[in-house]
Amino acid sequence: MVRVLGATRLTRITGEDSCNRTASRFGITATDLGIMWDDGRGGVLVAFGDTYGEGWGGHGAGPKHADWRFNVIARSTSTDLDAGLEFDWVLPREDGSAGQFLPADRTGVREHTVIPTSGIAIGDRNYLHYMSVRRWGMPGVWHTNYGALAHSDDGGRTWTKSATAVWPNRGQRWWSRFRRRDPGGHPFQMIAFAGVLDGRVHLLGTPSGRFGAGHLARVGADDLLEPAAYEYWTGTGWSRDERAAEPVLSAPVAELSVQFNHHFGRWFAVHLDEHRAAIVLRTAPELTGPWTGGEVLVPGTRYPGLYGGFQHPWSADRPAIHFTLTRWGPYNVDLFRADLA
Repeated sequence: MVRVLGATRLTRITGEDSCNRTASRFGITATDLGIMWDDGRGGVLVAFGDTYGEGWGGHGAGPKHADWRFNVIARSTSTDLDAGLEFDWVLPREDGSAGQFLPADRTGVREHTVIPTSGIAIGDRNYLHYMSVRRWGMPGVWHTNYGALAHSDDGGRTWTKSATAVWPNRGQRWWSRFRRRDPGGHPFQMIAFAGVLDGRVHLLGTPSGRFGAGHLARVGADDLLEPAAYEYWTGTGWSRDERAAEPVLSAPVAELSVQFNHHFGRWFAVHLDEHRAAIVLRTAPELTGPWTGGEVLVPGTRYPGLYGGFQHPWSADRPAIHFTLTRWGPYNVDLFRADLA
């Protein structure tokens, strides 16, 4: 069993009071998430969600007129993570400040924002999963149009939304079993890429919102953009029928991050547990489980309004993990280290 000895807030990485001074340098006064993955080119890409500049309201997201961008992306080559996570660049727009890298939907659906959920590099290509958010609901609840993939062949500087790798959040009757168990509907609206095993990319998915369970899928590394090639864990084997997917991580799972920890020889899943109002660590010998119930990494009683919990990919070979964490107020991203035994 992996025990959590304690977690330390190391530094803020976004906002003007951060190690990156993102307001004056990049026009990022406030943002959230900080999803990290190795870009396969000697660096780490860091994706953020709804981002605001001058005129930001000072607490939470908005207002819309405060230079709102649905998403922005940065790159880091920092290796001394205890000293912080410094950005080498943030993808710019014409005026030099941070630009939106994933555009809005162009099919005419009602859409509020476009939020990244996970990334992975396969060869020279980077893949990013994102969700098209139709509308926000009650706290912890939102509704998606679909989850989908985008890709970049130049290290994250330009991105193309795939026309094929789209998983609609269908309202048809045959999704009713997921709707009973997971109010967010389709179980792969938000995902966490876990890595490549035996030539297949493995990923864990959750429905939209913060109250669903985690499901497991895999696909050949060359077939990421082909939904028909995906296989889903049924509890006893693999099936091409996504309706047969059974949970491997019990609810509630939100803002999930998964990677293999070489120091402990176990899979680590870090996520928000909305019922406990805490970022937790769950471990398992295999992606199929059994997964532990979760040790608290950071409690909401100490950091109210917390969410996220995205592991740094270069922090999986030591008795500690580094991860990003967002708080709704002040709506910026911090870097944490959790010491483990």
